[in-house]
Amino acid sequence: MTARRPYNVLFLCTGNSARSILAESLLNSLGKGTFRGFSAGSFPKGQVHPLALELLKRMDLPSEGLRSKSWEEFATPDAPALDFIFTVCDNAAGEVCPIWPGKPMTAHWGIADPAAVGGADADKAFAFRKALKELETRIKLFVALPIESLDALTLREKLRSIGHSPATTAA
Repeated sequence: MTARRPYNVLFLCTGNSARSILAESLLNSLGKGTFRGFSAGSFPKGQVHPLALELLKRMDLPSEGLRSKSWEEFATPDAPALDFIFTVCDNAAGEVCPIWPGKPMTAHWGIADPAAVGGADADKAFAFRKALKELETRIKLFVALPIESLDALTLREKLRSIGHSPATTAA
């Protein structure tokens, strides 16, 4: 039996500076060997939000090499073959999520944008921790799925239901 390559997962949001970056790091930590995470944005900010990097380092999650980039990088012939694409934009905030044509299985896992939170530094830090915790909950559910044994329809439904999973309250 030949070993399967890792599942390539792309997390998309508008700016690719916070949510999708956090998700990329979490998946690369939680899904080692089986999953490989990437992130991109429809209108990338060009830099990773400093609070996202600070939180990843504080949580001992991978932060090396993370950068804000366009989803167009993943539409080139030499880009990794993608198996899954998850949008993490928050529709309630009026953002436009990128649409990905092609064969990867997709789902929407909306997360409130922590970079949009104003106010005191503590409020901003809390928003980033909350986003990380919500993403962690969803990614743990995702990596626990028996992907190989599920038919496409069942897998698609499970991926969508993960996007509706209640967030944990401990942030």
